[in-house]
Amino acid sequence: MRFLIIIPAHNEEENLPFTLDSLQQQRFKDFKTVIVNDGSTDQTAEVIRKYKETDSRFETVDLEKSTHQPGSKVVHAFKSGLKTRNTDEFDIICKFDADIILPENYLETLEQAFTHNPEYGLVGGLLYVEKEGSWVYEGNSNKHHVRGPLKAYRKECFEQIGGLRETLGWDNIDSILLENLDWKEVVIPELHVKLIKVKGADYTIRPADYYGRYFYFLGLNRLMAYIASSKEAAKAGSVPFFFKIISAYESCKTNKLELKISKEEQKSINDKRWKMLKKKWLKM
Repeated sequence: MRFLIIIPAHNEEENLPFTLDSLQQQRFKDFKTVIVNDGSTDQTAEVIRKYKETDSRFETVDLEKSTHQPGSKVVHAFKSGLKTRNTDEFDIICKFDADIILPENYLETLEQAFTHNPEYGLVGGLLYVEKEGSWVYEGNSNKHHVRGPLKAYRKECFEQIGGLRETLGWDNIDSILLENLDWKEVVIPELHVKLIKVKGADYTIRPADYYGRYFYFLGLNRLMAYIASSKEAAKAGSVPFFFKIISAYESCKTNKLELKISKEEQKSINDKRWKMLKKKWLKM
């Protein structure tokens, strides 16, 4: 199998070398990498140039700085990189972040998983972050969900779900749509991927406006959005937080902001959420 790896990068001069070094150290060698320099103002372009000069598997695309919109910006950069390659030449399409460190057997293990399991549509490992000198499981999602920084899709699956959507919630939309098409999303827990973060940053804390917009662009109907909002408010231990999330969600609905999913896909997403709710909370 051949891998096409797209890495969006904005001002990643400090982190990107770790990611690219870990790719060069992979035991599996048959891959091409396109690094999308999304309007960086630091030395990211210079970092990329050094790798391009010594390794033909690395290429780059330079973009003007795009407006930051959570979710859409990174997918826009990813798509810009994807357009530069003929996907017919590849079997696996990866969207990796520019601040991860892959174990040397990462691509090798993915290749074996895809080869021996034709039903696998999306495969990845688990993210680990540094805490007090040790690398610990990030815990920002359940262990059955392949996180945004390390997505690897079978090309046929990727095409069937219509690629990635330029919207908040894209990395959950893909999971739901592929499962609806009878593909499997699989996490290989022994694959520990290090995620480089600013020390002290807590990425699990999100403002209410973020959640409200996220639930809207994910396509949740009002009932499912309210249930999801109550869950986040309970985690935060704040009743006002619930009403702030709902206010942001309702604002999106009032303004009829464009969704990047069809009515049929929206229904699939809500049906999936409802089934998960019944299984987890209602024991049905």
